[in-house]
Formats: sequence, C-alpha cells, structure tokens
Amino acid sequence: MSPLLLGHRGTPRHHRENTLAGFQAALDAGLDGVELDVRRLLDGTLVIHHDEALKDGRLLPFLTLDELPTEVPTLDAVLAWAADTGAYVNVEIKYERARPDDRVPRTLDAVRVHGLGPRVIVSSFNPLLLFAARQHAPEVERGLLIHKPYRSGKLDAVPLAMRWTDSVALHPHHTLVDAGLMAQARRAGWRVNTWTVNEPADVERLTALGVNALIGDLPDVLLTSR
Repeated sequence: MSPLLLGHRGTPRHHRENTLAGFQAALDAGLDGVELDVRRLLDGTLVIHHDEALKDGRLLPFLTLDELPTEVPTLDAVLAWAADTGAYVNVEIKYERARPDDRVPRTLDAVRVHGLGPRVIVSSFNPLLLFAARQHAPEVERGLLIHKPYRSGKLDAVPLAMRWTDSVALHPHHTLVDAGLMAQARRAGWRVNTWTVNEPADVERLTALGVNALIGDLPDVLLTSR
C-alpha cells in the first residue's frame, strides 16, 4: 500500500508555510493532506504558525487576533477548510511549556466540532501533551514525534511513552527510520509517519521499508512514491 502523503506546513517551497494557500496547493498537487502547527495568542485564539515569533519579531503569545497578519490562519479556519476538502490533517501542538495548557482540549474540541476525528492525528514531541489529549479525546489518534533515539543503556523510552500516551503512530525524523525501527513498530503495532522527506532517494528507501506516511516540503518528490 502506498504511504499517506502530507505537505509539511503545506507547500513551503512554493507558498508561505502554514497558510491556507499552501495547504490548498498541497491538495491540488495530489497530496492527501497536510501537517501544520498550532500556537496560542494572548487572547486565547489558536492559530497556525510554526515559530513563536512572526517574521517581524513580534511574539505570538503577546498578540491578539486583530494584531495578526491576515496570512496567518486560525485553527478553526483551517479545520473548516479540511472539512470542506476532505484533507487529512496532522496537527502538531508545539512544545511551548512542559505542562499542557488549554491548547490541548481546545484543539481537540475544534476537531470534534468540524467532524474531523477520523481524518486527524495530533502529534507532539511532548508526551505530557499527548497524555492530556488521550484523556480529553481518546478517539482522536495521537503520534509521538522524535528527532533522536531516546535510550539509556537497555532502557528505550519510546515504547514507554507510546504506551503511556496510547499513541498509534511514531513520527520519527526520516534519518531514524531503518529496518530495525520498522521491525520494532510492527511488533508493537505502531504506524510510522516520517518527516521531513525531500529527496527522491529517501522516498524510495522509506517506501521500500514500508512507512505509513511521508511528510515533506515538495509534492513532486513525495509523489514519486506512487
């Protein structure tokens, strides 16, 4: 089976990242959906943006919605777009602080309002956020992001975090994916959704290994998997 193909923050090589234009371009190019990032404004509005600061240096936690540039969409606007288009969405809740804030329940409530539960996976590097997501909306799938091995001697922390958060998918950086990791995932019943895959050779290697999703910046490269 061909892997699910997701535009990393949309199509960032062709459109401004994390914008509705970039998300739509990913679908128009033939991808199945997009990966995006959720942050919180001072007034509580949830918006789609990767960095804590805008390009002009202003910090999102100190801004209100009326101060936000028009190209930065709200979470609600993007989920409404996904509901209309049928896009699959990987919602990454950014690691802003160790303990969960109201972004977790409010993000999941928005997913529910738009009826997107089956077409959304919530991911984070922070297991505490994923555990909070499990408690609030267990029906919305979770994925644990990792960018390095988390081992100390014989202790492998990844399976512990996966069980604790009841995550269905591991989201490793593509350089971590090899036959050993895929064998571990199959034994445990995890899906493997990998990022950020921008080279045709990596698409070929990862597809041959049997990953479940490829997340990348370049639709044309991702589509070589099909």
